[in-house]
Amino acid sequence: MARRLRTVGRDFTDSAPMRLVFAAEVSATPDVVYRALADDVASWPSWFTAVTRATPTDGGAGREVRLRGGVRFRETIVATEPGSCYAYRVDETNAPGLRALLEEWRLTPEGAGTRVQWTFAADGTGLFRLVLSLGRAGVGRSFRDAVRRLDTRLAATTP
Repeated sequence: MARRLRTVGRDFTDSAPMRLVFAAEVSATPDVVYRALADDVASWPSWFTAVTRATPTDGGAGREVRLRGGVRFRETIVATEPGSCYAYRVDETNAPGLRALLEEWRLTPEGAGTRVQWTFAADGTGLFRLVLSLGRAGVGRSFRDAVRRLDTRLAATTP
């Protein structure tokens, strides 16, 4: 990893200079979705195509994630609330311009399924913030596609 990022807590989802928030619905229950996010980390590349590799570390307290294009993250899990919230902070990365990053997945019952809300809370250089602003639509599309693939995967594996 190239650089250590600023340590932030869960409140960063409210105070970050850059916040991207997206939501989508899936047919699986919150508990099933939570297990896919938190317990089956290694399967992320099968449904979130921006992720090429995800590995739990530190006995499940952290993760190492690789994205398309060679970006790498070493993360610390900051929230594990089964059926409702999974969040992690990036501690180290090779991504240029990034100073702090926290991602939070909120799960809420929606009919027989789940509303999945993803908050991407970040701080970075002016150039980083500009690029992220310009890429907002693409990040949203990537999230929606990932949640759709996750929904399909969970429908095929959940009795």
